[in-house]
Amino acid sequence: MTATGPLTGQTDPARHTDISAALAVVEEPPFRVPRDRAELHLFLQAALTLEHLTIPPYLTAMYTLPPGTNRPAHYAVRAVVLEEMLHMTLVANLLNATGGTPLVAHSRFVTGYPARLPFSRDKVPVALRHFGTKALDTFLYIERPEYVAEPPGHPSVADDDGWTSIGQFYNTIREGVIRLSRKLGEAELFHGDPARQVGPKDFYNSGGEVFAVTDLASALKALRVITEQGEGAAGGIHDTDDRLFGEVREVAHYFRFNEIRQERSYGPHDTPRSGPTGPAMDVAWQDTYPIDPEAKVAHYPPGSAVRRAADHFNEVYARLLVVLERGYTGDPAVLGAAVPVMLELRDLAEALYRNPHPDPAKRALGLHAAATYEITDRHFTLARDRLSEAPGATALPG
Repeated sequence: MTATGPLTGQTDPARHTDISAALAVVEEPPFRVPRDRAELHLFLQAALTLEHLTIPPYLTAMYTLPPGTNRPAHYAVRAVVLEEMLHMTLVANLLNATGGTPLVAHSRFVTGYPARLPFSRDKVPVALRHFGTKALDTFLYIERPEYVAEPPGHPSVADDDGWTSIGQFYNTIREGVIRLSRKLGEAELFHGDPARQVGPKDFYNSGGEVFAVTDLASALKALRVITEQGEGAAGGIHDTDDRLFGEVREVAHYFRFNEIRQERSYGPHDTPRSGPTGPAMDVAWQDTYPIDPEAKVAHYPPGSAVRRAADHFNEVYARLLVVLERGYTGDPAVLGAAVPVMLELRDLAEALYRNPHPDPAKRALGLHAAATYEITDRHFTLARDRLSEAPGATALPG
């Protein structure tokens, strides 16, 4: 995931005026290249939080599609979600490789929604929206490819006092990794426990995209995968998975979302500027469960089935994050436990979103109940208790 500026004239999501709540603000590292190992860890933890920021909005768009509808769009969004989880894992590998410890299963890690898009000059709200043009406009803004400013300290950004884009942020991490590798020595910088590295056999998405980070070359490769899967490589529309991993050539995240938005696939000779000129994509915008982008569990009547369902969804999502953190900080093999948790989330979502909103006024607007991703410390406690009681729980380190 990277972000820098509009490309094909889609609506600027900052102009959406249906968000009245104050936007949650994600903490950003200082505007400078990381000076030491501790600062590099701060930047990498921020990158981990940033990669996760998009997952609930992307899942919301996918889950609000009634089963069996908009299959091309469903699979496109699902593929992006899995790659964002891949990006989280690669960042965790880089954090572990440099002696850090990923923090995932904590309420400080989970962004409240709607949130302000971090590392951006524009006050763009990232909200939990149902599948539709407003959601796609936000996704395109997050993933958009264009000029990336130089890291802090470069003469070209001498007048800047803050981050301009996610792309600049990742460019800064890359510069910090290179500088610290020279300053400390490659072996000293990448001295983390290799047993914490997640490899292809551990990652539930299978394939060869996940790899251990053990040195400068693999660290830079991880950062390259993260950025190019989002915005494309070398000014094109495709990522580099075919060249790096020998996989099928695919368009990057921005262009997958743009195919849905434009209702047309990219052809073999298309470019970012040409837009998609390939076969039409069948998109039924009306086939979705409309939801309130500012929904909260407190909006549902106490004791109601909808409120219990929304709260239970939050607990299960907390369980997913507990599994991820344990996989990142203990035994990577436990990541296989994420598969049944994700399937449970899918089933809970199908049962939740099809319910008309319990508030009569919102129901009259055609709105439905929704998951809120309000993950609290209570949810993490319940999640850990549930995992400790599950069969095979001994495989999950505490």
